[in-house]
Amino acid sequence: MGPEQWRLMSSYRRDPSVAAKKLAAGTVRRVLGFAAPYRRELSVFLVTVVLDALIGVATPILAGRVINEIAGRHGSTAVVVRIAVAIAVLAVVDSGLSLVQRWYSSRIGEGLIYDLRTRVFDHVQRMPVAFFTRTQTGALISRLNNDVVGAQQAFTSTLSGVVSNVISLVLTAGVMLRLSWQITVLSLVLVPVFVIPARFVGRRLQAITRESYQLNASMNTTMTERFNVAGAILVKLFGRPQQEADSFGERAGRVRDIGVTSAMYGRTFFVALTMVAALAQALTYGLGGWYAVHGVMDAGTVVTLALLLSRLYGPLTALSNVRVDVMSALVSFERVFEVLDLPPMIDDKPDAGELPAGARTVEFRDVRFSYPTADEVSLASLEDVAVLDTAPAQEVLHGISFTAQPGQLVALVGPSGAGKSTMSMLVPRVYDVRSGAVLVGGQDVRDVTQASLHAAIGVVTQDAHLFHETIRDNLLYARPGSTDDELWHAIEGAQIADLVRSLPDGLDTVVGDRGYRLSGGEKQRLAIARLLLKQPNIVILDEATAHLDSESEVAVQQALSAALVGRTSLVIAHRLSTILAADQILVIDDGDVVESGTHAELLARNGLYAELYRTQFERQSVPTEPIAEPQPLAG
Repeated sequence: MGPEQWRLMSSYRRDPSVAAKKLAAGTVRRVLGFAAPYRRELSVFLVTVVLDALIGVATPILAGRVINEIAGRHGSTAVVVRIAVAIAVLAVVDSGLSLVQRWYSSRIGEGLIYDLRTRVFDHVQRMPVAFFTRTQTGALISRLNNDVVGAQQAFTSTLSGVVSNVISLVLTAGVMLRLSWQITVLSLVLVPVFVIPARFVGRRLQAITRESYQLNASMNTTMTERFNVAGAILVKLFGRPQQEADSFGERAGRVRDIGVTSAMYGRTFFVALTMVAALAQALTYGLGGWYAVHGVMDAGTVVTLALLLSRLYGPLTALSNVRVDVMSALVSFERVFEVLDLPPMIDDKPDAGELPAGARTVEFRDVRFSYPTADEVSLASLEDVAVLDTAPAQEVLHGISFTAQPGQLVALVGPSGAGKSTMSMLVPRVYDVRSGAVLVGGQDVRDVTQASLHAAIGVVTQDAHLFHETIRDNLLYARPGSTDDELWHAIEGAQIADLVRSLPDGLDTVVGDRGYRLSGGEKQRLAIARLLLKQPNIVILDEATAHLDSESEVAVQQALSAALVGRTSLVIAHRLSTILAADQILVIDDGDVVESGTHAELLARNGLYAELYRTQFERQSVPTEPIAEPQPLAG
């Protein structure tokens, strides 16, 4: 099957219901805005398309003149040679135009893909965490891949196809009608013979194509979930490899069957088009030959009509489905715009300033917070739901106020779900408060640039995330450009130097998906090394030693001793050593600070803290080297 026939068949695969979709106001204007940087390329591209269409009509006319010269009584050899040379020149020019057309098509298409992908990627990176907790990752990736490619086709295959087909159809039909309106009209009678069955085949193709896309999406989801480390472990632990293979094989088998069916439909489509074109040509030769024998028409005109006829059916059939093609491309653009139009909840103010150097005070001033609602951060199409959740947000922090002075260690304790992690995420603006203010160095975090704020804050979470890259790359993520000496200094401070030196590739060892080639304690210590390399003024630890064995805990505690020295620290306490070292303990319950003070003061009150201490902390042994008391930074 040739490229033109394949493009035509692909058009019939598309869902015709898209043509009835109502586009958002301004979509076409925004599409043209994306095309504006490529005005020159588009102009050259369209000129080559027009010239290519003109050559396609000119060649059959010249071929007809050759026949007339050969068949004529006074035919001239020189004229035949000149026409043959002209046909050859047109063929060479057409080949050159094809290369130029392909060059500009690629420049425009790949340029648009680059522009759209980078714009969407940058925009998505600035979305709040709540966006990612709701969004299906596969759906988001589809916007960056499938929809972006579909959008760029609006300016390559769709635009060139429409322009080329319209010009070819107008020129071809005009020349044919001028040569013989009777043969032209009679030939067009056969068009419905192809178009009507083609639409039936198209509906079948649309149905099986939709099923194929759904099955492929399902298989991709299965592979993504089962091929990551956590999924693979779960499958093995429950002894389900065979059931997973059978389930996957069933879907893969259906995709195979659909592929065979689709291939047969495609071949039938191509054969039908070829057959109808051949029948029309036979009709042209028969009727035209009869006219030629009776002197009504010359032989060259018959040949010209027959050759032009082959250029009439393709454009006619393609243009019969052009609305679906155009709307499919525009809808892809609209789906990309849908993501770009979702505003980031957290962004720098136009007049945002830099956080003062050395800022180390953290203050919560009557902070109230509720998590963002679905309509604030999400799209129904990315959640794969018909309508977004409309449940109102529940307030999870109720007027919290406290101050962590420079160099102090403030411990947050309380039951699970009390709001401790939420509080820790407000300082680096992972979320923004609903009312009240979070201040760092006396500045409202909403009034300073995020870059300067993040440069001053280091965070180690309970589940330290590492990228599927080398140890060196994961550490340099904190401070690009660091020297090897600086890397090793941080690694030694995190108590993991011996392990890194023992690895065959040392710093260039790839840690695996999410760092799964390392143990939990090793990952945590690398995360602490990353923090030490960053050298922040403020440290936030969100249960950094939870779920570790005793040996790993001791190593991580020693690493934390180095990490917290001289820094203001906000620590979600999980171990007794953290509490004993704290300058201030905040007891959080149901979004409120219900108690505050030192360890001894809170025990004496015999309140919630004393109860938590007896149930969670009392049986823990204090490590021989507890977390060091934070000391003031020099200067």
